[in-house]
Amino acid sequence: MKKLLLLIFVSAHTLLIAQNIGSNEKPPVFPGCESEPIENLKNCFNNKLNRFIFEHFNVPEKVSGQGYKGDINVLFEVGAEGAIKVIYIDAINDELKEETRRVFGGLPKVEPSTYNGKPTFVQYSIGIKIPLVDPVDIEKSEQQIASYAKKTRDLNETVSNEYDSITDEMVKYDDKEFSSQLNIPFTHHFYARFDGKMNALGTNSHTAVKPFVYSEVAPYHDFVSEKNALLKGSDGWWSRKLWDEHLVQVQGRDYWFTLDPVFDFQVGKDTEADFSSTYNNTRGIFIQGGVGKKLNFFASIFESQGRFAQYYNAYAYSLKTESDPAIVPGRGVSKTFKDGGFDYPVAEGYLSYSPADFINIQFGHGKNFIGDGYRSLLQSDVASPYPYIKMNTKFWKIKYTNTWTSLRDVRREVTEGGAFKTKYIANHYLSYNVSKRLNIGLFESVMWTNTNDRGFDLNYLNPIIFYRAIEFETGQDAGNAILGASAKYKWNNKVNLYWQFILDEFSLDAVKGGNKSWKNKYGYQLGLKYFDAFNVDNLLLQAEYNRVRPYTYSHNTIVLNYGHNNQPMAHLWGANFSELVLIGRYDYGRWFADAKLIFGTRGMDFNTEDDNFSYGGDIYRNYYERPFDNGVKIGQGNKASTFLMELNGGYLVNPVTNLKLFANISFRNFDPEAENAKAVKSNTVWFTLGLRTDLFNWYIDN
Repeated sequence: MKKLLLLIFVSAHTLLIAQNIGSNEKPPVFPGCESEPIENLKNCFNNKLNRFIFEHFNVPEKVSGQGYKGDINVLFEVGAEGAIKVIYIDAINDELKEETRRVFGGLPKVEPSTYNGKPTFVQYSIGIKIPLVDPVDIEKSEQQIASYAKKTRDLNETVSNEYDSITDEMVKYDDKEFSSQLNIPFTHHFYARFDGKMNALGTNSHTAVKPFVYSEVAPYHDFVSEKNALLKGSDGWWSRKLWDEHLVQVQGRDYWFTLDPVFDFQVGKDTEADFSSTYNNTRGIFIQGGVGKKLNFFASIFESQGRFAQYYNAYAYSLKTESDPAIVPGRGVSKTFKDGGFDYPVAEGYLSYSPADFINIQFGHGKNFIGDGYRSLLQSDVASPYPYIKMNTKFWKIKYTNTWTSLRDVRREVTEGGAFKTKYIANHYLSYNVSKRLNIGLFESVMWTNTNDRGFDLNYLNPIIFYRAIEFETGQDAGNAILGASAKYKWNNKVNLYWQFILDEFSLDAVKGGNKSWKNKYGYQLGLKYFDAFNVDNLLLQAEYNRVRPYTYSHNTIVLNYGHNNQPMAHLWGANFSELVLIGRYDYGRWFADAKLIFGTRGMDFNTEDDNFSYGGDIYRNYYERPFDNGVKIGQGNKASTFLMELNGGYLVNPVTNLKLFANISFRNFDPEAENAKAVKSNTVWFTLGLRTDLFNWYIDN
């Protein structure tokens, strides 16, 4: 019973525990603790006592030899005269008890405890660990335990306030997109707003590869000031969201994002159509944002139903797949919707990462464009979206662009087991500013399919190799290579001249022969831009001539043509054409206007039982189906003349989302020599009114 009562007072640690200590009592003072404040005297006594025991206690050999581990519990008293007296020892054997008495007997006399200023006795218990433990290590362990406990308390407090802290760190959105690595949505009219500034004399900009990212345009065009100049300045939430801001805009310490609805509501009339009206009904959302300073993201989802002008519907039907009725040009595969309409969902998005200031890498699903003109003979945005990886590297006077894409051929005759065939394209484009006026560009592209389970050929992952050599090494029939070049000359701060040349195949002997051989497959573009024309701010005038010889972009292995989803990857007319384009664009505050004239001659196929030859305009046909080898000229075959006039104008509702109210009227005259399913004579006036979130180019001039 005595031992049980004793153990109630005995600690299992080497910490001193005082009994019956009141608020008026002063603890005993161990020699060396005299200068300590009263609140530290007990800890000092404890530390000195433990240090004395550690330095003087000799563990008996009988105990140490057996590897004993345990505690000696000691109850002792500090008398009113300062003498320390052992009252009871609890140990495993007598040797430990005797050694404990010896050590305590050697303790120095201390200054006794006082109560109300009078000396008094006090009893303590202490534990001695066997093997002995240095008090310094015990103190460190206790500090670590205390620190861990504090950190645990702090962590629990932090976690419990985690949601509130996220809210607390949010700040007012400050237009992060305008300095980000996000793509500026590519529409020709939107890019015209800063085209002149980027092409001023002396700039080291590179303007061919599109879309641009905001950070590369920001040095030339102040997006924030432009936005502020267009603000309506309303304080109402609904008014701000309608006229000036993103619907949702969130910014924290190291992240930001915006979310907006997408609309494209159109209603119109085609004077030539046998149906009452045209329409388009697009709903969707797009989200963009950034995490840290190097990673940005964008995603858009569109759900659409539409019926267009009769000639445009016919073109969509001509692009049909084996199982689907049509492909809406530039958008993708569609299903039938009600009476002559199309149901065509589209999703686009990408990740944009810049590990350093001179490089940007994107992985996404969308479109790309190379050129300074309205059209591109190298790579355009007329086809449906596709998956791609793009790497832009900019240093000194050079910008180097690598693009790897996966495309599809969706025709019945090239499917395998009901699945569309996949092909791959790898492109290089090198842009070099030779002087403050002259820029030149070099382009190469190679296409290949999954022949012999080849898959994505790792040979073409090399970003700087010459593709034509690789194509030769892998077999000349294993791929199709295209070469190109471009140039731009800044006549002055207002006038730019630009040029493109595309070479699909070239025979010097055929050129020397002067027989206009089919082998000379090439095309070129000549263009001029006049910024702030006639000293009118924000007025852009543009003239462009495009000419592509028959059979360019086609191949004897028809899957290896330069196309995707039955649409060309360059000019939307394919090949075998000449075209003149005249464009005017104007902005005044939130008001805008566009005018466009197109004059063209195209050589199409007759597609009859008597004449089913390929005359070189349809890039999806095998060029071995040609009717002759020489005398090949532009416009051969079913010659068709095209005239298109388009006027577009409206009001910019929200500048940050590019939401527009617009009216559009177009007149199209298409006159082929002979009519067939792909060449229908038409004389169309198409009038449209709408509200549209303008995020991409939509070409109706096919």
